[in-house]
Amino acid sequence: MKGNENIIAALNNLLADELTAINQYMVHSEMCDNWLYEELHKAIEERAITEMRHAEKLIARILFLEGSPTVSKLNKINIGPDIPAQFNNDLEAEMIAVRGYNDGIRLAFELGDNGTRELFESILTDEEQHVDWLEGQIDQVKMMGLQAYLVEQTD
Repeated sequence: MKGNENIIAALNNLLADELTAINQYMVHSEMCDNWLYEELHKAIEERAITEMRHAEKLIARILFLEGSPTVSKLNKINIGPDIPAQFNNDLEAEMIAVRGYNDGIRLAFELGDNGTRELFESILTDEEQHVDWLEGQIDQVKMMGLQAYLVEQTD
């Protein structure tokens, strides 16, 4: 089914966001593993896997709309040197994703592409959950102090 080129462009822009997030989160996850923060390693790795699933769905939709997925474009990857910086960088990435999916939903609605709109809405829900989790972690660090928080992250 031939899709609207503006929708395909939006799908590819969001794909770049997802591919960037996958790389950023996998590095953060492995840094946590290296520091023996096993709980954080698992949580961040799971978030990266969720982003991989998002990328897969976006690629499938682009192909369905007879477009070409652009998998070679990444946005700036922001690797945090410590846990607070990682959380802040990841939160910024998630907020960009939330804005992007909301914009995509508006575009899909305006162009009458309900299949793409539904896809964007389902991914948006995941991204909002990621924002909520990250905000919760940042709040815990503020309330507990970084050292007490990190003690909780070891296995």
